[in-house]
Amino acid sequence: MITTDPISDLLTRIRNAQKAGHDVVSIPASKMKISIAHILKNEGFVKNYKCIRDRRQGVLKIALKYTEMGEGVISEMKRRSKSSRRIYVGANEIPYVKNGFGIAIISTSKGVMVDRDARQLKIGGEYLCSVY
Repeated sequence: MITTDPISDLLTRIRNAQKAGHDVVSIPASKMKISIAHILKNEGFVKNYKCIRDRRQGVLKIALKYTEMGEGVISEMKRRSKSSRRIYVGANEIPYVKNGFGIAIISTSKGVMVDRDARQLKIGGEYLCSVY
């Protein structure tokens, strides 16, 4: 299976696993996916993540988080910048997701970070995705 956009694949696998009620989702690992999983854990959208190294690419296992009612914590994940249409934002143009209740994940020259950190450091970058 060839995926042309690995970040879209990550978001889709998390979204589908959460709708199916799975506790853990396995995804082929990469540095970008690991940094996105790290942000999702720090922001409280997933329980934990673990990267299992093997002789090939490695596997990223993400433990999903659910509310007491059994609903997924993540209500919406949207890919913004795509391989066919990149979206870059300046430090003053970084959008607020759901009036600050969600997060925007930005790939900057200082690494992948959350929108509020990018605003604080006054740096822009590629607007990867939004999570609410």
